[in-house]
Amino acid sequence: MQPMTGIERIGNILKRQPVDRIGLFESFWGDTYKKWSEQGHIRKDENLADHFGFDMEYYWAFNLTADLDFQPEVVEETEETILIRDGNGALLRRHKLHDSTPEHVDFLVKNREDWEEHIKPFLKPDRRRINFQAYRQAKAYAREKNRFFAWCGVNVFECMHPVCGHEYMLMGMALDPDWVKDMVETYAQLTIDLQEILFSEEGEPDGIWYFEDMGFKGRPFMSPAMYKEIIQPGHIKTIDYAKSRNLPVIMHSCGMVEKLVPGMIEAGIDCLQVIEVKAGMDLLKLYRDYGDVLSFMGGMDVRVLYSNDLEKVNRELESKVPIVMGKYGYVLHSDHSIPDTVNYETYRFFVDRGLELGTYG
Repeated sequence: MQPMTGIERIGNILKRQPVDRIGLFESFWGDTYKKWSEQGHIRKDENLADHFGFDMEYYWAFNLTADLDFQPEVVEETEETILIRDGNGALLRRHKLHDSTPEHVDFLVKNREDWEEHIKPFLKPDRRRINFQAYRQAKAYAREKNRFFAWCGVNVFECMHPVCGHEYMLMGMALDPDWVKDMVETYAQLTIDLQEILFSEEGEPDGIWYFEDMGFKGRPFMSPAMYKEIIQPGHIKTIDYAKSRNLPVIMHSCGMVEKLVPGMIEAGIDCLQVIEVKAGMDLLKLYRDYGDVLSFMGGMDVRVLYSNDLEKVNRELESKVPIVMGKYGYVLHSDHSIPDTVNYETYRFFVDRGLELGTYG
């Protein structure tokens, strides 16, 4: 088979149709980029998709913060951290010296009444929520490089917890499910309304990429039954809209979400990403169970990469790539993202050896 473009390759992979090789994509910590640049492996401001030859790019075009006019307030600041109240009324502590997930300190919204008073009235499809120019530029650059281009953003689960935190959201799912269903419907409709505006004016992407972290170590945040009752309707609504425009859907979820996968397939996803090994996810099992109807991106244990032991990296690749490439539905990616503990040479080997194993014919 002749070499394919990234657009052709990822497009076929998402439909599990023949390709020349497996796909390639990756996410990196900002600290990793900085370290590799300082070491001279990459040029300052160099696009890593260009450097490693990735098959796709994405762009995060929307701002879903409730109050767009709110000026973030610094509540406390130390040499290492900063505590900020944002336009959702959330109080979040972030680390200043390195990349990290913010600490959830407090939330203005703790129940249905708070939601209806402080958040819902602001959630309108305001054009200020859309970065038209950056989307246009990212889309044009991906097209110039023949890469598959995805609009990316959060879906309903990831829309809600920045407003009320996981704890209040999950308590609401159990004690006041109608409140959470209202949040799901509101964010699903807002997402569609904003996509309609953006795509009508700037053109469609090649696909949709939703971030939706629904699990932690060993289990999902909710039961499959609760997922189907409360969260899945939002997934169906947003994915149906994507499919009405013939756009395939990739859904990212950190954590252990295996029990939710059947419901996610019912909702219409085409590819599951990132398949976090340390949380209990098993790429080979998922492939055996769902490889006929679902494509996969990820599932390569990043802990093996940050051992910087090339023999271990090779074993990780050899144990998985020849199997999961079997139905043409696999994109090489770590099971999370690449931290700065991974040497450049290690990641370079991971890419080169992975594509060597993952070339058909």
